[in-house]
Amino acid sequence: MDGHDVKQAASQASDHPALETAARVGYATSGLLHLLIGWITLQIALGKSGHADQSGALASLAGNGAGRLALWIGVLGFLGLGVWQVADAIVGHPGDDKDAWGGRIKAGSKAVLYLALAWSAFGFARGKQSNSRKQSVDFTASLLDKPGGRTLVIVIGIVVIAVGVYHVYKGAKKTFLKDLVDHPGTWATRAGQVGYIAKGVALVIVGFLFAAAGFHKQAKEASGLDGALKSLRDEAFGTTLLVIMAIGFAAFGVYSFARARHAKV
Repeated sequence: MDGHDVKQAASQASDHPALETAARVGYATSGLLHLLIGWITLQIALGKSGHADQSGALASLAGNGAGRLALWIGVLGFLGLGVWQVADAIVGHPGDDKDAWGGRIKAGSKAVLYLALAWSAFGFARGKQSNSRKQSVDFTASLLDKPGGRTLVIVIGIVVIAVGVYHVYKGAKKTFLKDLVDHPGTWATRAGQVGYIAKGVALVIVGFLFAAAGFHKQAKEASGLDGALKSLRDEAFGTTLLVIMAIGFAAFGVYSFARARHAKV
């Protein structure tokens, strides 16, 4: 099979109704996870324990029968999103070479993210627990033990910061509307703005923690989203900041439900 055949097969797959449905389910599942992360963040702001990250949200779903059913549905949804992004990366994007390759890299990065989410959801649905914060620390420790690992960790932190800044820009300028086939309505748009800005701020903090872990050669500082949010708790007006972040994550969850209906897939 040559390159043309691969592109044609990927194009046909990306247009298949079943894959489109799965992708929309994936966006809805993402919305549910962000609502849960927002709720856990609010609980932490009120002095309660919990993991305000992906693993914490997945664990809360795995705690009951209805939640586990949602996890199995989410596995299919995230798989659909991952496969769709793979197909999008293969088919390519219109424009000059720079824009086309930029679009492919973006689609490929999203594919990795969604397939990783599918794998995590699959593990929790089967009753296998994991901890995103521990995984982040262990991953950083493994990098720091390798030649040039310290520099790589710092670079990862800078990249995450850049992604966070881009999220803030995307929310402030409402460029996320370009991902949709039509306007989702005023409330969904406002939720998207607040949600993207909140996620961007959280990613910037996560990036700084990664960079700090590289500078100090201390893997435990790369504590992921949970560590980033809990670091806010120790700052002045920490409770207020966490409540604002909780609202932001919940807003992104609301937008994700609208995206499930209006997304370009």
